[in-house]
Amino acid sequence: MATPSDRISPLILVVDDDPVARMQLRLCLENEGYEIAEAPDGTTGLAIYGHLQPDIVLLDALMPGLDGFECCVRLQSLPRGRHIPILIITGLNDQDSVDRAFAVGAADYVTKPVHWAVLRQRVRRLIQQSQLQQQLEAANRELRRLASVDGLTQVANRRQFDELLNQEWLRCQQQQQQLALLLCDIDCFKPYNDTYGHQAGDRCLQQVAQALKATAHRPGDLVARYGGEEFAVLLPNTDGKGALCVAERMNAQIKALNIPHHSSSVGACVTVSAGGASMIPELELEADILIAAADQALYHAKHTGRDRCCLYTGEPISLVSSASRPLSVSIAAAFNPDSHSPC
Repeated sequence: MATPSDRISPLILVVDDDPVARMQLRLCLENEGYEIAEAPDGTTGLAIYGHLQPDIVLLDALMPGLDGFECCVRLQSLPRGRHIPILIITGLNDQDSVDRAFAVGAADYVTKPVHWAVLRQRVRRLIQQSQLQQQLEAANRELRRLASVDGLTQVANRRQFDELLNQEWLRCQQQQQQLALLLCDIDCFKPYNDTYGHQAGDRCLQQVAQALKATAHRPGDLVARYGGEEFAVLLPNTDGKGALCVAERMNAQIKALNIPHHSSSVGACVTVSAGGASMIPELELEADILIAAADQALYHAKHTGRDRCCLYTGEPISLVSSASRPLSVSIAAAFNPDSHSPC
């Protein structure tokens, strides 16, 4: 049986303890071009549902053991269960039974003896509604993704960065954990654009963004385009030495790209300057203080020669630069993927 992603025709799961009723339903629905799977009871139906992920489930209301109403409830607790329409077939035509069918989550019902034309129309309508709902949800997910991703570099945008920074600030505040931030700026980027053109500048931004993302690769790390040629890297549970180590790795990774930059005052290829800061958030402080500290470190890196990583270490302003020691120290250091440790 094909999986949901590669199915040509919708798959209907028929759950009924009466083999004659199942055969009649199969013949009717196969004539409409549907694929059919059968289960003789509710427990088997749950197992088949989990394996095949059908597009719709037809449930007999009155079955021994696990009846259709209870089976409907359990189906909806399974993965994707609340997104799959369930149609209950019942021999009961009283108002209480109808109310109960909808109360347990059924999308619709038909009564026995089954009016086949009515059944075909209701099955078709429920499948179409389900498909439209899934398409709408997929479109909404894509819109949310686009709203949080920078279109050029495909890393997080400023909006996503601001949201996650505030979330992580509050989390680290509650758990008394360190939160680190790196601000990275491509050195002499305006001369690069002037020399090589804006298309080359766009490609440079894309390459740098992906190099940063490849370095900050823990699940909680975030690389974002902060503005123009500047990127922000959020590093939860990371102290200052760990942040400086990551910045050095990023610096080395970008140098390894060997993107020519003959208009640079720093060197023959594209380089970055980075400023970092790490702190345990205090109740009376806002996340902006972390940005300000990293920004001051970046300012220091840019005004002491560029192509280096500086760390803000507290009030009064005290900065440690990586320029005083070889980058190869951090590149060769062991790296724990679960924690950014000092080099």
